[in-house]
Amino acid sequence: MKQKIDPWKSFEIKDYNKIMKDFGVEKIDLKKLQKKNIYFTRGLVFGHKDLQKILEAKKKKKPFAMMTGLMPSGKFHLGHKVIADLMIYFQELGAECYVAVADIESYLTRDISLEEARKAAIEEYLANYVALGLDLKKTKFYFQSSGSKEYMNLSKFVSKKTTFNELKSIYGDLTPEKVTSVFIQVADILHPQLSENGGSKPVVVPVGVDQLPHINLTRDIANRMKSNFVLPSATFIKIISGLKGGKMSSSDPNSAIFLSDSPAEVERKIKKYAFSGGRATLKEHQEKGGNPDIDVSFQYLKFFFEPNDEKLKEIEEKYRKGELLTGQLKEYTIKKINSFLKQHQKKLGRAKKKVKRYIK
Repeated sequence: MKQKIDPWKSFEIKDYNKIMKDFGVEKIDLKKLQKKNIYFTRGLVFGHKDLQKILEAKKKKKPFAMMTGLMPSGKFHLGHKVIADLMIYFQELGAECYVAVADIESYLTRDISLEEARKAAIEEYLANYVALGLDLKKTKFYFQSSGSKEYMNLSKFVSKKTTFNELKSIYGDLTPEKVTSVFIQVADILHPQLSENGGSKPVVVPVGVDQLPHINLTRDIANRMKSNFVLPSATFIKIISGLKGGKMSSSDPNSAIFLSDSPAEVERKIKKYAFSGGRATLKEHQEKGGNPDIDVSFQYLKFFFEPNDEKLKEIEEKYRKGELLTGQLKEYTIKKINSFLKQHQKKLGRAKKKVKRYIK
């Protein structure tokens, strides 16, 4: 049975291979990547659709773009960092970047005012993007509520290329607000290919696995339109565990590491809330070993804070053998996180000044 993916609700995925088969997601060929990144090599980015179009455009020195959207719904955490890093990855490959602030969608589906959305988008998200390395000179940053006439028209025209039954089969229960949000998202994804942005070109959209329905629908609609749209490409990210084992959430401060957290906050959160793969007792842990596959501290090292493959392998082996204790693993993770945040928060101060000059 095909798993249902609802982009507006939390869900768990136990078998990514089945997701790939059910939704037509391809495995990434690491040998073809012109630029390596641990999100790809360590499997956080687990699959793609038409990534070869982007790699081919890069190889032939032809224009291509990266498009993403942000939901301005709270403080910037590690889950948001993944998308930001991938934005920067594609920008460094040569992509022109398009970033849409989903202020209309956040109002329709989360009751966040346009004013609140604007403030969060600029002060939390854009500032952190810049601190992480996004080049504003090569970025087109816009709000859904203030898009161009061509963009606004597109969000309405796309509705003619689908049916309510198709939308219902993809998303299940629908409301007028969700239907409107879907059409706006389709327009966002196709937006870089409008005439005002230079016309048709390959576009890659780095997204979490929860956005698969939006990507598939957009590709189907683009294929049905008379306009000369290149079907958008996408890379898909696995669900990253929150501290407690569930989903990271900006509304639950103990579910995530925020990039504004102090050293004391990081230590408290990791020690108190980070789900452990260790055993119930010291004796049992030393005899049977821990499970790094479910240990949040290890997962954060793997995907964010330990760039050295050999060091990561050593930590994993010692933890599995029971030679490395959960407390020791947490202490190491705390040091690595705080070392990163110390540097990032310095950059963030400078980034906020750049953003003020950029947003007029």
